[in-house]
Amino acid sequence: SSGINAEYGGTKVEDGARLDVSTRGFWTPMDRAFFDVRVFNSLAKSNAKQSIAETYKSKETEKKTDYQHRLTEVEGGVFTPLVMSTTGGVGKEFSTMLCQLAAKKEKSSGYSYQQCKRYIRLRLSFSMVRSVTLSLRGYRGSPKCETTSCELYNL
Repeated sequence: SSGINAEYGGTKVEDGARLDVSTRGFWTPMDRAFFDVRVFNSLAKSNAKQSIAETYKSKETEKKTDYQHRLTEVEGGVFTPLVMSTTGGVGKEFSTMLCQLAAKKEKSSGYSYQQCKRYIRLRLSFSMVRSVTLSLRGYRGSPKCETTSCELYNL
C-alpha cells in the first residue's frame, strides 16, 4: 500500500502522514487549523522551468493534494500549506498565515502590526539558520530542552 487513498481524493492516510503544526482558533474561534511546512531550493535545476510564483503555487498544490481532503472532511479542520524557499521567500498562503499571526500578536502584545510582522519574520529566519546549521554539523548540546517552542518565542 502506498498510503494514498482514492476514497479520500488521493490524500495521504498512512500512519506516518502527520502534519507539522495543529492548533485551535487560528483562523476563526474554536476551529482546528493544520499546517505543514515545505522548504524548496528555488535555485535547483528542477525548478528552473517555471517562475518562482509558479513554483510556490505548485508546491502548495502538492501539499493540498496530499492532505486537504482528509483534514477538511475527516478531521473537520482547515489546512494551510506553508511553502518557503531556501532563499527566504514564502508562498501566498504562508504570507497570509504570517499576516494573521502578526495581527494576533499585535492584539496581545501592544506592539504595532509592522513590528510584530518583522519580529515573526526575524524569528523565522533565525529558526531556518538554526535548522540548516543543525543539519550540517549535527546537534552538540544536551539532549534535554528546558523550554518549549511557545515559551522560546513568547507566543
